[in-house]
Amino acid sequence: MSLHVNASPVQPQLLKDAAMHLQAGGVVAYPTEAVWGLGCDPDNTAALERLVALKARDPAKGLILIASRIEQFAPWLAGLDDAQHARLEASWPGPVSWLVPDNGRAHPLVRGEHASVALRVSDHPLVGALCDAFGGPLVSSSANRATEAPCRSASEIKSVFGTRVLIVDGPLGGRTRPSEIRDLLTDDVLRD
Repeated sequence: MSLHVNASPVQPQLLKDAAMHLQAGGVVAYPTEAVWGLGCDPDNTAALERLVALKARDPAKGLILIASRIEQFAPWLAGLDDAQHARLEASWPGPVSWLVPDNGRAHPLVRGEHASVALRVSDHPLVGALCDAFGGPLVSSSANRATEAPCRSASEIKSVFGTRVLIVDGPLGGRTRPSEIRDLLTDDVLRD
């Protein structure tokens, strides 16, 4: 079934429909700060496998999780010290994804071959509304096949993925580059 959702602030029912799709193990496509993303329930093995297959992505690479606010990441942040929490809070919401040591909470397909999990609190209003409608963090991976450029419009999503994803339509956030990725333990920048 194909569903194209335009998630303007005046259409909360459509966000609820997208959340139900996610809760049923579906994959959604939605605009982020710079490019379109593909998302799913980070705890649903079938949904994660579906997303990885759609992208033809190596599962060892892992996936980024997004949230609307830091509190949604509480289970993933358990065990961090006050200074580490403060560093996260100082950069969120915003375009920084942090590699946080996995405390055992991350699904193996989210973590990949790494000992950490990538987390970002987005400042994109549609992303935040989608996470809130779903009730927590979502996977966020650029909407593209592994060797191709990320999609930048709903029409590109349709062209690449057809009816295999639910499209939550809206504008991109105005950034020209994907989020920075930093390691919380070393403060190394892995992607700027």
